[in-house]
Amino acid sequence: MIIVKTEKQIEAMRESGKILRDTLLKVEEFIKPGLTTKEIDKFAHRYIVSRGAKPSCLGYMGYPAATCISVNEVVVHGIPDDRVIQDGDIVSVDLCVLYKGMHTDAARTFCVGNVSPEKRKLVEVTKESFFEGIKHIKAGSRVGDIGSAVQKYAESFGYGVVRDLQGHGVGCSIHEDPGIPNYGRAGTGEFLKEGMTIAVEPMITLGTYEVYVSEDGWTVSTDDGQPAAHYENTMVVTKDGVEILTL
Repeated sequence: MIIVKTEKQIEAMRESGKILRDTLLKVEEFIKPGLTTKEIDKFAHRYIVSRGAKPSCLGYMGYPAATCISVNEVVVHGIPDDRVIQDGDIVSVDLCVLYKGMHTDAARTFCVGNVSPEKRKLVEVTKESFFEGIKHIKAGSRVGDIGSAVQKYAESFGYGVVRDLQGHGVGCSIHEDPGIPNYGRAGTGEFLKEGMTIAVEPMITLGTYEVYVSEDGWTVSTDDGQPAAHYENTMVVTKDGVEILTL
């Protein structure tokens, strides 16, 4: 069921989104070679709590951490552990914040140290594909309009667009209807309504779009071991476009 939010709920999401945005900015300052993904997770967790909020991911369907931290070939849902960040890694940090009963969701891929031009371009294009996709959002547009734009832009660089994972509604819970694929045909899918809150999140790879889930049941990696990047924001659909809540 698609939930159109009240103005009170949207205002709570604005506050939640600011905390999430600030958390990612703090992580960007903190992250460096030599840290473990677990140390980055603990840093983010402490900051979220210091702002009077909660990390929504912790305990969600049994997930054991406050953030998802995915390095290089890991697309999403990497569980923080003792993996040490190396110079030249790209590191995706995905997290959700619960504040005043409302959730927001966002992700960034950070370039750590001396990252290769190929990886930097992937990170850049992934972010750009997000903004290409949301150009097509307003009340009355359709979910397929977003995915079609993301796919066309990313594939124009020869990149893979992950199909097994997608964006989603968000707000009253972490995952709500509708699902928002990063590929597809314009003019198809659910109609978007003013007051809907959604997370758009391109997941783009240097190679194949095919992925697999590891034995832990969470970590999703590229089939060919090529790097992947992830960029996500929560937004509210308006009459004429979107208001991004996590920027």
